[in-house]
Amino acid sequence: MVFSSEPIGPVVRVGYGEDAHRLAAGHSLILGGIAVPDAALGTVAHSDGDAVLHAVADALLSGVALGDIGDYFPDTDPLWAGLDSRAILGRVLELVRERGYTPVNIALVVTMDKPRLGPLRAQIARNVAALLGLSESEVGVSFKTSEGLAPAHVQTRVTALLTQLQD
Repeated sequence: MVFSSEPIGPVVRVGYGEDAHRLAAGHSLILGGIAVPDAALGTVAHSDGDAVLHAVADALLSGVALGDIGDYFPDTDPLWAGLDSRAILGRVLELVRERGYTPVNIALVVTMDKPRLGPLRAQIARNVAALLGLSESEVGVSFKTSEGLAPAHVQTRVTALLTQLQD
């Protein structure tokens, strides 16, 4: 049997990202670039605290071995205070493409007790897809609760499939 070191198809990579924020009164709640209406609690964060876009950005960076968003937007730097996470994701997408890759699929799971996010599923999928240049069918969005284990907390886990850019 002869094995070749040449790929037989497009080169693909998988990235994983995760983000979590504490929730408190007096803060806004933004997920996937969407302001969650009537949220009693919002994210406590250095930037806008969008746990969805932060986890997507980290998944993309890990897929091409470029670290995590803290390497590019440290929460110790006042320059990034209140930063819109869409800008973070835009810069990360540039870095990924400079590395020769592009996302082709995103699967994300948001864990949060309240409010229930199901009514926002399509809007979040559509927005994440638009930010990445994907179709809505290429962004899977799931919601879970912590079953009361972390009621003042939001966490997002993301898997990203990336493929090598074609010349």
